[in-house]
Amino acid sequence: MKRFLRPVYYVPAIIIVAVLLIWSMGRSVVSDNVMITVPVQKGAFVAEVISTGQLQAENATSIEVPSALSGRRLGIYEIQVTDIVEEGTVVDSGEFVASLDHSAVEELMTEAKEELEKAMESYEDAKIDTNINMSNLRDGLLDAEVSVEEKKLVVEQSVYESPAVQRQARLDLERAERDMQQSIRNYDLKQQQASYDVGRAWEEVRKSRERIDEIDALFDALEVKAPKPGMVIYSYDRFGNKIQAGSTVSRWMPTIAELPDLSSMISKTYINEIDISRVKTGQKAVIGIDAFPAKSFDGQVMSVANIGQVLPDGDSKVFEVIIKLNETDPELRPAMTTSNVITTDSLSEVLYIPLEGVFRNDSLQYVFRQDGSNWVKQIIDPGSENANYLVIEQGLDEGMEVALTLPADAEELPFEGLEIYERLKQEALEREKERADQQKEEKPERRGPPPGFGPGNERPTEGRGR
Repeated sequence: MKRFLRPVYYVPAIIIVAVLLIWSMGRSVVSDNVMITVPVQKGAFVAEVISTGQLQAENATSIEVPSALSGRRLGIYEIQVTDIVEEGTVVDSGEFVASLDHSAVEELMTEAKEELEKAMESYEDAKIDTNINMSNLRDGLLDAEVSVEEKKLVVEQSVYESPAVQRQARLDLERAERDMQQSIRNYDLKQQQASYDVGRAWEEVRKSRERIDEIDALFDALEVKAPKPGMVIYSYDRFGNKIQAGSTVSRWMPTIAELPDLSSMISKTYINEIDISRVKTGQKAVIGIDAFPAKSFDGQVMSVANIGQVLPDGDSKVFEVIIKLNETDPELRPAMTTSNVITTDSLSEVLYIPLEGVFRNDSLQYVFRQDGSNWVKQIIDPGSENANYLVIEQGLDEGMEVALTLPADAEELPFEGLEIYERLKQEALEREKERADQQKEEKPERRGPPPGFGPGNERPTEGRGR
């Protein structure tokens, strides 16, 4: 741990005061036409990206909605948190953390009991219907057996009758026997069907009873306990709000809180799309803690998101960056605000000027350079930058005077360094062509020059920059 110090670039005190005065006036032209200038400096330069982040534990144990509540059969897709311990509470394994809405389970129990009653009614109805139907079938079968016996008796008594009468008696017996066999088969089929209907009705009763037992066991699961010792830190819902009493959790986002491992901390921050290309994995960083201004910690960029996002309260695209602290402190807590300074480049013997002296329009950046008693708009090739200064790759020399305020005739001043502009334009076109070639299979080829170099922009136009 060390005191939080940023690189300081020394500028004469009178210039700093004058710059602040002019900046507070909106960098407008000084009324008496007195120009505030600074010389182009040469020396070591540290490029930085500064951002605000939030402290988090690198590893944490999630406290989630019990798996018993996530079963598809139960149909509980969301449930409300009715009570939860205060954030920051230190709990032991098995201790109470949160309570979930009992009314959701009570409603399920009421529905399950109603379903059981219906299932029992259906079961009893099936048994009654089976008894009635089978009784009728048995009566019909007995009638068929009696009819066969009667026909047999007629055949026996017809031995003294004419052949025609005997033949008719035998035909009647055969018909009665066929009817009896049909009745027997019908009885067997109806008996199987009745057994199936009663069994199916009983299965519904069994399932309903099992469901009641499952729901009854859920009441214990509504009390969420800590899986291990630790400090309770609230999680977030799908809208980015902290879980608290009254919040809703779901089977898709079941985490209620976390037990962070405070021995390894990270800072989660978001970098705008203008600066993200300068941030790489492995770069060093210094992390300041707003709650402890006198403390800072060394760190390292651990990951850089490949895809940007728009935060709920923002309107510009940002990229998530994770910075790991190389050390920790017992006073550090998750959710503390951090001030992150990422060192993106460290250069030696380079030219640089204050950012206040750099202006831009849609296609280029330039400065007002003193040329004898006159001023010219000098096109520059910008390099790395930090919170206060910009590296000049081409366009200026050490010791040249550049203005921090606008000359009176700023719009009429000529541009110099058009060859720099042409080179930058050509390089931009080449980069655009390379990107188009790489994306040719996925996207249609982009035609025309990149923004700022199209028709009507062949020569620089006046504009204000930073």
